[in-house]
Amino acid sequence: MKKRILNGAVLTVSLLLVTLTASSQVMNEGTFKFGRTLNLVDAFYVDSVNLDMLTEKAIVEVLKNLDPHSTYISAKDVKDMNEPLNGNFEGIGVSFNILRDSIIIIEPISGGPSEKVGIKAGDRILTIEKEKVTGINITTPGVRNRLMGQKGTKVNITVYRKGVTDLLDFTIIRDKIPIYSVDASYMLDKETGYIKLNKFAATTEKEFSDAVIKLKKSNMKNLVLDLRENGGGYMLAATELAEKFFSDQKLLVYLVGRKTPRQDFNSSGNGSLSASRVVVLTDEGSASASEIFAGAMQDWDRGIIMGRRTFGKGLVQNGFYLTDGSMIRLTIARYYTPTGRSIQRPYNEGYDKYMENFYKRFTDGEMMSPDSVRLPDSLKFKTLINRRVVYGGGGIMPDVFVSADTSSNSAYVNKLSAKDVLRSFTLEFYDKNRTLLNSEYKTFDNFKTKFNFSPEDIKSFIAKGESAGVKFNEEQFNKSKEELLLILKGLVANNMWQLNEYFQIVNENDKVIDKALKVISDKKNYDTILGSH
Repeated sequence: MKKRILNGAVLTVSLLLVTLTASSQVMNEGTFKFGRTLNLVDAFYVDSVNLDMLTEKAIVEVLKNLDPHSTYISAKDVKDMNEPLNGNFEGIGVSFNILRDSIIIIEPISGGPSEKVGIKAGDRILTIEKEKVTGINITTPGVRNRLMGQKGTKVNITVYRKGVTDLLDFTIIRDKIPIYSVDASYMLDKETGYIKLNKFAATTEKEFSDAVIKLKKSNMKNLVLDLRENGGGYMLAATELAEKFFSDQKLLVYLVGRKTPRQDFNSSGNGSLSASRVVVLTDEGSASASEIFAGAMQDWDRGIIMGRRTFGKGLVQNGFYLTDGSMIRLTIARYYTPTGRSIQRPYNEGYDKYMENFYKRFTDGEMMSPDSVRLPDSLKFKTLINRRVVYGGGGIMPDVFVSADTSSNSAYVNKLSAKDVLRSFTLEFYDKNRTLLNSEYKTFDNFKTKFNFSPEDIKSFIAKGESAGVKFNEEQFNKSKEELLLILKGLVANNMWQLNEYFQIVNENDKVIDKALKVISDKKNYDTILGSH
């Protein structure tokens, strides 16, 4: 529920850059047949057709019949797809939300173009390039399309600011804006740090290193690395991170395909965290590069994998641009963990069955017990140091299973979430009480310790749900109350500070993190789980 309030998990794929020779693209008879068919349709079909759309549909269908992860990406979507993994986009540098059909600035990004011209949290954008953007049912993509643009170009906006009589006009010069892959990094106790990654991007290694340096200044000795719902990204980003945990040269992953000779990726042997105990948190949303990292750590008995079975994606895609700027992401190889495991789930029955089998995890009991996962002996492997049994063929099975926590789930809260009541309530709450909250809670620690919603605040929240069409259910509210108020408090913290503070709040009630902290703090138990005793 916590993650759904923020961003849905998006399963990304690993990229491997390869060079193709001209001989690999020689036109064959089938290629000419396909082109001839389209030409005949264009020339003689009884009705007019959109040949571009027909071509795209044909490409999609061809790729869908190869494997679940070979995909077609239209030209207009290529840039949006690449931005998160490249680690930046070009725009004005603000975090915003839409509240009552009005664009409200949550915060200008530190050091970004909006902060430089004086945009402040709480400002409401009324016009963009003289176009009225309030009261027109504008969407988030609509705002992004208007504010994003090429570096060095200008955008003019008019904002309303509370306490200021006149409207304020700003001219902002667009620039590169960073996209972060580290959601949170803080100390769980006096010796254990916590880092949460949302993807493996071009900037991940530097972000991670910066976070580690900061945590080591707070006496971090051990680390809980949270890869839950991390859909992957660049394979090299995963190996760069894995390197940090090894003091010698180790095979981390290798690739091989019909036209791709085996390529090994090894650690350099200069790992700055090679002496640290490590627990890696995974779940069914941990995919691709996350599984490469977890597989390397598990195969070398280097860290404990905790949580639930990962997604099971062991295919490597390469991007090939087409003439109109669109792209085909084509599977060119499989990757294997150091023991030789392929963790790719079977897809021989087609895409629909492939996804159906994944969603069965939520109905067949796997979320509550690992016993429902039946893997044959043919997929059995042994770790490389302590000879523990591990399995391939369907994701990374955790060393320590922790069931999904459904104790606070209720249909009432799910409906509130679907209607966006949690986000909009906390946004309005902070906007209304901004001055009071900022003066009363000058530090996050003070907020975390002392802030609580009043009974009147809770009544207002319930009323907002009613106004959104969600009828109050007292029994279900009481069942979810503790978790719900924690999430609401976290969302207020996110409005006042950053996503890092949001996770510090909501993680207080996370039993997976609690379990990880207990295991990592007990060296004897930690070593026993890894088979060192």
